[in-house]
Amino acid sequence: MAENTYDAIVIGSGISGGWAAKELTEKGLKVIMLERGRNVEHLKDYVNANKEPWEFPHRGGRTQQMIKDYPVLKRDYPLNETNLDFWVKDSECPYTEVKRFDWFRGYHVGGRSLTWGRQCYRWSDLDFEANAKDGFGVDWPIRYKDIAPWYSYAEKFAGINGNKDGLAQLPDGEFMPPMDMNVVEKDVAARIKAHYNDTRAMIMGRSANLTQPHNNRTNCQYRNKCWLGCPFGAYFSTQSATLPAATATGNLTVRPFSIVTKIIYDKDTKKAKGVEILDSETNKTYEFFSKIVFVNASALNSTWILMNSATDVWEGGLGSSSNALGHNLMDHHLGVGASGDVEGFDDKYYYGRRPNGIYIPRFQNLGNDKRDYLRGFGYQGSASRQGWRREIAELNIGGAFKDALTEPGGWTMGMGGFGEILPHHENFVTLDKTKKDKWGLNVLAIDCELKENELKMRKDMLKDAIEILEAGGVKNVKGHDGDGTPGRGIHEMGTARMGKDPKTSVLNGNNQVWDAKNVFVTDGACMASAACVNPSLTYMALTARAADFAVSELKKGNI
Repeated sequence: MAENTYDAIVIGSGISGGWAAKELTEKGLKVIMLERGRNVEHLKDYVNANKEPWEFPHRGGRTQQMIKDYPVLKRDYPLNETNLDFWVKDSECPYTEVKRFDWFRGYHVGGRSLTWGRQCYRWSDLDFEANAKDGFGVDWPIRYKDIAPWYSYAEKFAGINGNKDGLAQLPDGEFMPPMDMNVVEKDVAARIKAHYNDTRAMIMGRSANLTQPHNNRTNCQYRNKCWLGCPFGAYFSTQSATLPAATATGNLTVRPFSIVTKIIYDKDTKKAKGVEILDSETNKTYEFFSKIVFVNASALNSTWILMNSATDVWEGGLGSSSNALGHNLMDHHLGVGASGDVEGFDDKYYYGRRPNGIYIPRFQNLGNDKRDYLRGFGYQGSASRQGWRREIAELNIGGAFKDALTEPGGWTMGMGGFGEILPHHENFVTLDKTKKDKWGLNVLAIDCELKENELKMRKDMLKDAIEILEAGGVKNVKGHDGDGTPGRGIHEMGTARMGKDPKTSVLNGNNQVWDAKNVFVTDGACMASAACVNPSLTYMALTARAADFAVSELKKGNI
């Protein structure tokens, strides 16, 4: 095999790219995984994982220079000095906001698998059938039964903790023992269950944090420092899980600093024959060749690559023959919720810093609960006690103040909604031919906004949050309606969707590009709708399923 020729090329090394590399190498293929950013080695490069707040020059905060260099990241919590290397410098990688879109990116080996929220929920047929039933978007080419075995496969390998709750809208999975609710959460959950007669439930969150040792990884230590990289490998990431598995096969080559600029398309065979990259350190161009290509650069960057490919055949790029490429951009809209005080538990506390919370699954537009909008939302949250940093205005000096600091403060409980954004054709991305990045490459222009359906939903996200907490016995409940700008959920989806018809979708039911059957897209770009639950587990399952199909077809000589 030539030096630059492989059986498969995987573009991107985040959650789905890592899974693609693992599955393809374990099935015997020689694979090169191309990552546009730097390498991040497990353990060695988690340089801040064991630091305390006082060990950072600015106590973990942000500086004026950081605010200047990261004009997008500064809009929300990710901008701070504790894990700055895990985020893209916006000044080097700009994009055009036709309408405001907060795009938070991580360009390095592992991508956002190092910084994700780790919440893992299966979709149900409620989600896979939604487009067909309410007529918004194109019908998914798969149903729950098609992906259920792959959910199980992904859960068993990744290590998902959770409880079997028996909810039709949130199927149970292959779980490790769940993390525990604290005493206040248990009390509030029982009150909610009784008040709503089981039509609404508050359950323990399901997260990709190990609760027992697994695959040479140590169980969670309840430090809640996941976003710094975990020295114990206790949460699922490329570095802790899929990359070691792929490397162990001896079939994987990882090339960082490799910006894939296009997929090389062969007009005669109507297939891809490889990719072209720009070395981000030397600015030199290289080509790599393969039998199959997996595109896992994260939703918007995967679409950017497709748009830059085969433009001599299709003006809009590879996969644009349907007029769907770039369209139907989705995220989850958030920033709406409520919080309040909980009385009667001042003699109770909890162990450690649990990196997980409670979840209230969707209950809208289910059964007799009818709303004046489509789809729905869920809530994530937790109960906790104020710590020593609370302000006590009356006691700011002297012995009484010191005594007060030895006791935790009062209990509070809060939660925020995650709402579904519909696949609106009018929410889309295009190539901006007038603006370039640090490497002289045209950037994406993003035109996306919340529409009427989402705005109606947000009113109920606020109202219902207050109502649920009050039903749970929480006092002094106050709602909040914050910034719902698309992108803030960091769950970009769509723009190269799956479907049944090549005239209305970019990919078929096996995640193949209709226009090039040896090209697979299995990250967020492939999604035909967004549901209201965190999407990463679905990416894992879809990737494993597509890799299995791809290798099978390769052996049959079909691709």
